[in-house]
This record gives sequence, C-alpha cells and structure tokens, in this order.
Amino acid sequence: MASRSGETSTTGPGGEALEQEQAAAVARRRNFAIISHPDAGKTTLTEKLLLYGGAIQQAGAVRARGEQRRVTSDWMELEKQRGISITSTVLQFDYGAHTINLLDTPGHQDFSEDTYRTLAAADNAVMLEDAAKGLEPQTRKLFEVCRLRRIPLFTFVNKMDRPGREPLALVDEIEQELGLLCWPVNWPIGSGDRFRGVIDRRRRQVILFQRGERGRQAQELKMTIEDPRLGELVEEDLLQQALEELELLDGAGADLTLEAIHQGDLTPVFFGSAMTDFGVHPFLKAFLDLALPPMARTSSAGRIDPLRSRFSGFVFKLQANMDPRHRDRVAFLRVCSGTFERDMVVHHARSGKAIRLSRPQKLFGQDRSVVDRAYPGDVIGLNNPGVFAIGDTLYQGRKVEYEGIPCFSPEIFSWLHNPNPSAFKGFRKGVNALREEGAVQILYDTDPGKRNPILAAVGQLQLEVVQHRLEHDYGVPTRLEPLGFTTARWVTGGWPALEAPGRLFNCKAVRDSWNRPVLLFKNSWNLQQLQGDHPELELAAVAPVVSGIEPIAL
Repeated sequence: MASRSGETSTTGPGGEALEQEQAAAVARRRNFAIISHPDAGKTTLTEKLLLYGGAIQQAGAVRARGEQRRVTSDWMELEKQRGISITSTVLQFDYGAHTINLLDTPGHQDFSEDTYRTLAAADNAVMLEDAAKGLEPQTRKLFEVCRLRRIPLFTFVNKMDRPGREPLALVDEIEQELGLLCWPVNWPIGSGDRFRGVIDRRRRQVILFQRGERGRQAQELKMTIEDPRLGELVEEDLLQQALEELELLDGAGADLTLEAIHQGDLTPVFFGSAMTDFGVHPFLKAFLDLALPPMARTSSAGRIDPLRSRFSGFVFKLQANMDPRHRDRVAFLRVCSGTFERDMVVHHARSGKAIRLSRPQKLFGQDRSVVDRAYPGDVIGLNNPGVFAIGDTLYQGRKVEYEGIPCFSPEIFSWLHNPNPSAFKGFRKGVNALREEGAVQILYDTDPGKRNPILAAVGQLQLEVVQHRLEHDYGVPTRLEPLGFTTARWVTGGWPALEAPGRLFNCKAVRDSWNRPVLLFKNSWNLQQLQGDHPELELAAVAPVVSGIEPIAL
C-alpha cells in the first residue's frame, strides 16, 4: 500500500490498520512552544496548562516558597535557586481528544540559542505578552525566528488582573511593529482589579471568572451577551466599554481563517491572567481548534509527510545530568514521520551507522518513563552515549536528512581555567558534555600552546550556568578570564580564505569545535573596518550547518 509520501508500506497484512492508527494519532496531536520576554509569566502559564490537562493537581508559582510546590518545568537546581527558566524542557499531556507536546523554553535572553533550537521542533508558537509592557526586545527577537520558520503564532496577553495598557493599543502595537494581522478571539471586560472576564467573539458568549483556591482551576460562568443576569454581575461601564471596542474590531475587516493562521500571516489574540487562572482555559480550547497539527518538513529528500510509512526524526537538544545520580545524557528527538517503536533499529544520517533505540523515554520535565510507541509531533528522550549531536537525523528506509540547526554569533568570550590540574579528567568530561548540549559554544586558540578552551556565549548567565554545572555535576571549580571581544564571525571560505589576505589587524583568529576559522572583534567598528579593507573576505554571523564531521573534543 502506498503512503502519502509515495513510499510503499512494508507493514505487512496489518499495514492498513497501522496507517489508520498513525493518521489518527497525528490528527489529534498539537505541538507548541511558548516564547516571551523574561518575567512575562511563561512558566506560570505552562503550569496552568498542565493543570487543565490533568498532568498536575496543583500549579506552583515560579517563586515557590515553603509548602507551595515547585514548578514542574523548572527542574534544574539553579532554576530553583533563581526562580527562572534556563533550559528547555518537554511536557506531554492529554486534554480531551488531543495529545499536547508543550516545549517549554527559557525566557531569559541569555539562553535564546536554546530557544532557537527548540523552535526548530515546534509546529506552533504562543507569544506571551505582559499587558503593562506590550512587546519587549526578547519577544521581538523570537518572533523573527518564528517568522523565518513560518510557524503559526498565537498571542496571549497576560497579567490583565494588574494595571496595564489599553487592549486596543496592545493589538495595534503588534500589527504596526510586527506587521502581523491580529484577530482577538476574546476581548477583556475591564482590567486590573476590575478584570471580570472575557467575551468570546466567535460564540458571542461572555465568560466571567471567579478566583479559585491557590493553585487550583478558576471557576467559569458562561452566558450570552443578551442574558439579563449580566447587568447584575458586571459593572455597566465595563461591559459597555468592552462592547463598544468589539464593534470597532468587527468593523476592522480582518477575517479569522485557518489558512491565514497556519501561514503565519495572522495571530489569534487572547487576554487573561495566568497567575489567577483567568482566561487560560478558553485559550487552551481555542488553541486546540485553531493550531496546526504535525505537518511535512523539509529534508534532503524533499518534503517529508508525517504520514510517510517509514520513521524519521531529528535531534534538537542534548541534556546531561537530568538525573545527577546516574550521570545520564539524553538526546531530545522530534518524531517527524512514521511510527516510532521501542527497540527499533534506525540509521544515523551523519555517521551512516545502524543504531538500536532500546530505552526511549517519555519526557515530562525531569520525570521520565519508558515509551513503547511515539508519533509525529511527539518528542522522546534517547540515551546518548556520545553518539548524537544537535541536528542529527535518524531514519528508516531511504536516506533523509533534515535541515541542520545553525550556531548563532556569541557576544561574550572568556578563557575557562581549571585551577586544579589533578581534576583535568572531570574538567574535560564536563566541558565536552556541555559543548554537546549547546549550553555554550567552545572555541580554541590557534596557538597549540594555549590549551584552555574559550567559552563563547550570548549572555553572562550562560557562563555562570557552565561554571555552576562543572562544579555541581562534575566536581570541578573553575575560573573565568574575560576576553575583550563582543562580536564573532565565521570565515565562509575556511582556512584558505583566511590566509589569502595575509595578516589581519584588530581581530583575533580562533577555531570552533569543527576546526572552522572564527574571527573575534572588540566591537562592530573593527568588524566594519576589516570588511572595508578586505571585501573579498566573506564573513557569516551564523555558522553553517555541519554534516558528516565529528566535532573536536577537549
């Protein structure tokens, strides 16, 4: 039997039933990541979505104290200490007839590269905004990544229970600054301490909220706009203002269509408060109606349909020591086509080797359980004995290789010193593991006498995390020595292109983990000066994707 990919099924007599099972599984899956600026409430929203999915019984605030529980998605010790998300996690849960794969990403800008990699595995994205602050720098930056990948974007305006900007102004800002059409799916009734609920535009229904107990679901009261009880429950001025603003929106002319959403041209907008659980449930239900299910992905063999009979997927993240007691290393694999089954043998595209996947894991924050079967849109954890790298493709049948995940230009550079030579074994093991994860980029001096690695990061907090994990996970305290550079560029033509102009001034040449030349500059002026003096030297701010080459270990 032929699949939608044009490939012949080899599933045997029961092949048709298996294909139907796979098609049904793909149809009910929704996969998404949440993007936001720090402190917009991303982790709190994640916890409330898990609460509605029944994955947890009580939601924990990010800054949990005393008897209040810790958040599920922030499992790393440093995350608990600082009350921030600094690593991506995967949370799979069911809601109604749907299976949801929520890719929780770091909100802090210093970990934006981890977020870029996670967005490569996402089918949809939720852009979270603070009602008082509107669009913020990190949100804009991550939006551009979504636009580049044509990821459908949903907007949730958070913290409506606090004083904030006018809803119409927030919607206008998105349209004007991001060039994105907005269609508010619901509209707020009041704001701050007078936030009473929302009006569902599609159903012309009012949803009023009653605050629940701490960490519990809010109570909803639904009624039509014409219900005579409405005037008794909501102040007349709040209701009248919301209805007048809705008239303005209805006259704006934009239509809510799945095609516009899925092409990334229009964003459905929702209003609510994750902390008080106002508006989260209506958002979740509407999102499942409007979001894109797992779709075809670009590969070396063309577009790969999720209903292709053969399994394929790619690694978008590596994480070490999720269980510090066992010093484990886990590869996060996004399933793109076919049905994944425990103990299946797959091909590793980069090395060409055959690998048996005998201990696949379902991920839920730090918690894991053995998974026997997974479908396109799912993310599973694979034990990684140093075999997998970020961007690797695993497949069955004819060879496919998905688009790699590039490295972005770092902005902070420091020598990493190991003050204790007797701990070099642990130092080397930790540095290599963190490089594999992509926690930080590792550069090396071209002088063979200088063996200390150079940590290259987007933000200072990345360096602090590396030091913390080297000491906490590998027992190796380290010392940083900052280098006076702020900009990095890869030399497109490799070492021959770098050597052709002769000696270069006001920059430092180093090599990355794939032995590619990288130039470091103290500032953008030095970069521009070099480009003016040597226009024949092609420099790239994004490292080209590497295939078929093993990285250099410390």
